[in-house]
Order: sequence, then C-alpha cells, then structure tokens
Amino acid sequence: MHLPASQLRFIKRVQATLRRYDEELQAINRKIWSNPEVGYQEHKAHDNICALFDGLKSEGYTVRRHAYGLDTAFEIEYTHGTSANRRVLAFNAEIDALPGIGHACGHNLIATSSIAAFIATCEAMKALASEQLSYTIRLLGTPAEESGGGKIKLLDNGAYKEVNACLMIHPAPIVPGSADLLSLATAPTGGFLANDKVRVTYTGKPAHAAAAPWEGVNALDAVVAAYVNISLLRQQILPTQRVHGIIVNGGDRPNIIPWSASVDYYIRSPTIATLKPLTEKVVKCFEAAAVATGCKVDFEWGLSYADVKSNTPICESYVSVMRAMGHHVLFTVPPGETGGASTDMGNVSYALPGFHGIFTIPAKGGNHTPEFAEGAGTLEAYQRAMDCAAGMAVVACHFLENDEFAKQVQDDFLGNSAMGSWY
Repeated sequence: MHLPASQLRFIKRVQATLRRYDEELQAINRKIWSNPEVGYQEHKAHDNICALFDGLKSEGYTVRRHAYGLDTAFEIEYTHGTSANRRVLAFNAEIDALPGIGHACGHNLIATSSIAAFIATCEAMKALASEQLSYTIRLLGTPAEESGGGKIKLLDNGAYKEVNACLMIHPAPIVPGSADLLSLATAPTGGFLANDKVRVTYTGKPAHAAAAPWEGVNALDAVVAAYVNISLLRQQILPTQRVHGIIVNGGDRPNIIPWSASVDYYIRSPTIATLKPLTEKVVKCFEAAAVATGCKVDFEWGLSYADVKSNTPICESYVSVMRAMGHHVLFTVPPGETGGASTDMGNVSYALPGFHGIFTIPAKGGNHTPEFAEGAGTLEAYQRAMDCAAGMAVVACHFLENDEFAKQVQDDFLGNSAMGSWY
C-alpha cells in the first residue's frame, strides 16, 4: 500500500515511541484491568493515568484532574505553536467497567490504546519540529460510557468545544474464520445504534394478597403487561432495531399486592431519526399497561446515545496506514453482518468529525461476558491494541500536519451533518 513519504516517516517515529514506552503502557493497562470500576466511580483509573503523566510533565504535558465538572474525567494536553487557528485533535480514553464482570467490554484496552496513540502522536509531531504548525493534542478520560453518558456530559460542559477531530478504538472478539483480521475502520452495518434509556415505574395500591386482593391495585401486573406488550411489538419492528429490558423491582413480599414495580428498558435503532418513532411505540406499550391495571405510570429518561457517524477520510486513512504496516484491516465487514451496541461516542460524532474503529482480541465469549473480560487482560490483546494505537497516531499526525487532509475531514463531516443534527 503506497503512502506519502510524510506518513511513512510518521510510522517509524510512532512505532519507535511505542517501543520506548512499552513498559509504562503495559503497566497502566494492567492497573486498569486489575481494578475494574463502574461508571463515575473510576477513581483508581483516573488517579493512575494522571500519575503516569505527572511523571512526564518534563515532556511538555499538562494534567488536569476532575475535568469539566466530572470527578473521574481528566484532560492531558500537549500544545505547540501560538496561532489562533490552532488545530485540535483528541483521543478518548474510556475507563469504566461493568458491574460484576469487570472489563468485559475491554475499556482497559480502549484507554491504553488512546494513551499510547496520544503519546506517540505528541512525540512524532515534536520530532517534526515545524514552526509553521500550531496544534493541541488532547487525551480525554471519559467516564461512564456503559450507561452514564460521560461523553455527553463532557460535550455539554465544553470538553469538545474546540476539537477538530476525535479518535478512539474499541475491542471485539476475533471473527470466526478470520483470525488474521486485526481491525475494522467502522462498525458492521446496523451498529452502533442510537439508544434511548428509560426507567418506568408503576404505582398502584397495596393490600393483603390473600385476605383482600380486590382492594389492591397491582403494579407488578402492570410490569408484566408492559413486558408482554413489548414482546408483541418486537415482531413488527425492523430487524436492525432492538428493545430489551429487566424488571428492577417487582414487589416486597408474596402476601402483599405490589404497590410499586419498575423496569429498565433500552430502545435501539440504526439512527436517531428512526429511533424516535420506535420509542413512541414503546411508550404506548407502557401506557397501555397502566390503563389496563389502573396504575399510575412515571418515566425517568436517561441520556440518549446517538448512532456513530464515521468520518470517511479518517477511516480510509486508517485502513491505508494499517495495511502499510502489514496488518489485515477492512473498512467494514461485508453487507449482511449487523451490530447492535450503542455508545456515547455517537453523540461526539454528531458534534465533530469522529473515528470509532474496532479491533479484535482473543476471547472465548463476546463483549459483556466474563470470558471477554479475561481476554481483555491478555498480553496478545494489549499487543493488538498497540498495533491499532500506532495506526491512529499516524492518522492523527497526518491530520495535524496536512491542511488538505484536514479539510477533507471537515468537508465530510459537514456533508454528514446535513443529514441530521444532534446538538
């Protein structure tokens, strides 16, 4: 794969930097993986990553703890030049784990790959030593991706206000029959999905379940009715849409008519445009259950995740760079394969040019399983993350150095934005 001489030069510098910092990067990856923390409680990850860069302040890095009003968010920066037209590029470091099953989505690898790409980009650009360039490279610690919408809060609080492009990469299991496939520049068709999250609470009236059940209004019956309603709805929705939930509370004791019961549901669709009508149908299922049982119904909506708008020039550049380094990489998988996950990186991609690639690791189970958590802690998974970090760093250097490429990235984003907006 032919690359411009400047990018070939960046490949050598990036790879040399990653070799030089390998011990530190392996250590931070192990610390994050060994101490899984759920959303907005990632205190050890926050402190360990910030401590790593405290030791590198002599290299020109600035460290901002508890950034943008979030206790476990952080911002590490390197800035060169004084121009008011400074170009800003960010890497997202997700750090949260899942309750009970640790880093079963591999966020330790996401964080470490972004840390690695950040350092490699900074060091490669320093070596360029151009007085004409003015740029800031930023590493954002983004908490609570799994359910708390950390990036959405960071967006609202200004963390991405001046950012011109944002990159990150996410692990998935090795594809059966394609063990040599390292990475995809974009997710499969149908993922990542836009996602509405809601807790629905039904309130009825308690009564003795044996002595006077007719005096009660059964909130658990409302939950059951809603569950059945949604199950019936599923046969009429698109194959790429998803509606799924759990019963959070179904009552206190068998001899008391449940007066309060609640469910948590996720509603997913390929785009925010198709999500709204699906959510309206689901809400009617909940409301119908309240009418049928005589219960009061209340909705508590979480932060909505947008679908991911992948920036085509960034994706194409990543594929070219990775292939030039000898890796088997595809732009995406063939039509017919579908995804189904959601991420708050989707909201970022609606606000500015974004890249959310996929890379594969050895794991005996899929994401959100204990087997995947085990795979995310292996040396091979770390090494594959570093290969992809190198690719992101070379693309980032190209974006910061090359005006034509930066314009292509922005033009593609503006063309995508014409199809819909989030903010």
